[in-house]
Amino acid sequence: VSQVPVAEGKSVQQTVELLARRLEALGADKQGTFGVDCETYHTAATLGTQGQTGKLMYVMHNSEYPLSCFALFENGPCLVADANFDTLMVKLKGFFQNAKANKIESRGTRYQYCDFLVKLGTVTMGPSARGISVEVEYCPCVIPTDCWNLLLEFMQSFMGSHAPGLPSVLGSKHDSPYSPGDTMVQYMELFNKIRKQQQVPVAGIR
Repeated sequence: VSQVPVAEGKSVQQTVELLARRLEALGADKQGTFGVDCETYHTAATLGTQGQTGKLMYVMHNSEYPLSCFALFENGPCLVADANFDTLMVKLKGFFQNAKANKIESRGTRYQYCDFLVKLGTVTMGPSARGISVEVEYCPCVIPTDCWNLLLEFMQSFMGSHAPGLPSVLGSKHDSPYSPGDTMVQYMELFNKIRKQQQVPVAGIR
């Protein structure tokens, strides 16, 4: 999962269309839509000791896994629960509070190209588009390091120089099989990166 910068002189939507045209020119077929969303919860003030910052927890959903809900801590474990986890979070509001304005999601089109699955998404916070996400999966292989060079070559064919390096979550896995949680960790990192980009103040504007 990686972020693609917006092309110079173009909007987010125009850049997504440009990438979609490149994929279709390769021969990729549309296979419906996808969505990944993320809500941020912070530990209630009563729990943290005085002066200590509360931990953030991210509750995420992925349309590829409609019966699952993912709960992630930054630099921490990824819990995979069933879809009822959302109702549990409401009951835990004394411990975890929803940072309401922080919901972020990526929605877009799924493409199939031979053994590759590509998801091209527009990342939005509230009503505005904030960035572009690209998720690429090589379906026959479950050990990511075995097929990384092949994945990279394919990504370069439509992303050019914006093809990513090996995701940090895979660096520690070595020969262990890939899991849905690994995808969600990458989306969490991408969403946090996009959130931080929005918070950078623009110099010279008062």
